[in-house]
Amino acid sequence: MAWNEPGGDKNDPWKNRGGKEQGPPDLDDVLKNLFGKFGKAGGGGSGKSYTGMGIGLLLVILAVIWALSGFYTIKEAERGVLLRFGENTGVLAQPGLSWKMTFIDEVIPVNVQSIRDQGSAGNMLTEDENMVRVEMEMQYRISDPYQWTFSVTDPEMSLSQALDSAIRYVVGHTKMDDILTDGRETARQRVRDELEDIIAAYNIGVAIIDMNFKDARPPQEVKAAFDDAIAAQEDEVRFIREAEAYARELEPKARGQVNRMNEEAQAYKERSILEAQGEVARFEELLPQYRAAPEVTRQRIYLETMEHVFSSTSKIMVDTEGSGNMMYLPLDKIMERQNVQTQAQRDQAKNTLEGLRSSAESDNTQTRIQSSNIRSTSRQGRN
Repeated sequence: MAWNEPGGDKNDPWKNRGGKEQGPPDLDDVLKNLFGKFGKAGGGGSGKSYTGMGIGLLLVILAVIWALSGFYTIKEAERGVLLRFGENTGVLAQPGLSWKMTFIDEVIPVNVQSIRDQGSAGNMLTEDENMVRVEMEMQYRISDPYQWTFSVTDPEMSLSQALDSAIRYVVGHTKMDDILTDGRETARQRVRDELEDIIAAYNIGVAIIDMNFKDARPPQEVKAAFDDAIAAQEDEVRFIREAEAYARELEPKARGQVNRMNEEAQAYKERSILEAQGEVARFEELLPQYRAAPEVTRQRIYLETMEHVFSSTSKIMVDTEGSGNMMYLPLDKIMERQNVQTQAQRDQAKNTLEGLRSSAESDNTQTRIQSSNIRSTSRQGRN
């Protein structure tokens, strides 16, 4: 039978056997009874002294437990924000084993060395009222653990909203062609600067490491037209570079040709000056001789000049005195005809001894005739 059923008063643990309703005993009575039993087992002594010793022992145990509970460890990449009664002490707990006062101090570890990522993407309106989808990613780390923990309610959400706001601001002040082509680097730097200005006002306690421009593309409906436009711009850049390369290749050749022409002109100028100076010097040498014998000097100059002129021609024209006829001697034709006849005669007579002899005699005769003709010709020219 259970103690709380009728007739079960004998099993009442609270000794409620007198029929009177009583509550649970006091803790002091329980401790007195407990230490009284210890006193009886140890041979007597006052109950109050053992009660004091028990309370002291309990307090010592509680103090030891409290002291041991204050030890904590901070990892190498972390720093701990130390709060005392919920207020910042301005002290950061360094990596390693440390101790704090339990129920008084609180340490919040924050990782300050790991690089974190935060991305943002969406359809945005550009300055020239075109729609473009932009995706960017930011890398950052925590620079101030206290500001990261207590400046804003949700720092990651606040940082995401700040990044999205900075991207939309920059894209809204940039033309679509710049976003899609060669203006990405400028836009990336502008987004970073704008984001740093925004988070500086909120004191989130982060440092931006890098900003990556992942993608920027037009809407899918007009993607083909924009691809053609981008291809045309790339062709334009390629043609410009090819033209610049051709100009760089052609310019040195033109400069070399100009330098060569300048050097040739300078050489011709110097040669002409030297020849003129030589002619002047020659005439200056002839001047005393001309003054001493003008007729002889004039005749000698004339003969030297005619010799120089006739040495380069095979045609001679003879003006005989006392007649109105001028004789023309084509020496080149005469010599060519004689050579042809001589070669034919040699071919005809080279198989016989007599032909060989007659050929030798004819050669001697022709040689004499030629020399006599030349003498007569030069004699007539002198006359």
